[in-house]
Amino acid sequence: NSNVENLPPHILRLVCKEVSLLTSDPPEGIKLFPNEEDVTDVQVTIEGPEGTPYAGGLFRMKLVLGKDFPALPPKGFFLTKIFHPNVGPSGEICVNVLKRDWRAELGLRHTIKCLLIHPNPESALNEEAGRLLLENYEEYAARARLLTDIHARGNARGVAMDGASSSEPLGGAPEGPMAKKHAGDREKKLLGSGSKKKSDKKRALRRL
Repeated sequence: NSNVENLPPHILRLVCKEVSLLTSDPPEGIKLFPNEEDVTDVQVTIEGPEGTPYAGGLFRMKLVLGKDFPALPPKGFFLTKIFHPNVGPSGEICVNVLKRDWRAELGLRHTIKCLLIHPNPESALNEEAGRLLLENYEEYAARARLLTDIHARGNARGVAMDGASSSEPLGGAPEGPMAKKHAGDREKKLLGSGSKKKSDKKRALRRL
């Protein structure tokens, strides 16, 4: 359902200006895919920032701009599976975290990347990720890298595991049970490789 009819004209003009600016001059590592039928519904791809466990990944994200924009940030949802304290099981992004990083004068340009660079364990929607971030950063980073490798790693043509090409609109991205099944199979293989190495080592010791 389009949200455009719920916005007053001056807010709609601001939204159009913001989206147009970001589409023509996006921040580094970010691409926007505006919805021509509903300018308040914006999808983006974000390259995982260097120096974070998300580096090398390409993440799909949806932003929904409401009638309080730009005084309040948009609602945000990750469409790519991610291990992050402030992202819930269905991809929803913690509203408090978006508010924390929101600067009306900087708009979407500032907020999108802050989330991946500065996770906030105090406002955790994923309690396990929040706990690990506080208590065992290495374990948190390993889990985040694993899910990045499985769900967000692009192949040689720049296509994300569960997303579309970074140069194409996101509407035709492969979704559904088969896409998730293959991702799950790969996750099991990666997780199982460590235990296989251990069992091989035990067999070798027995022979000795």
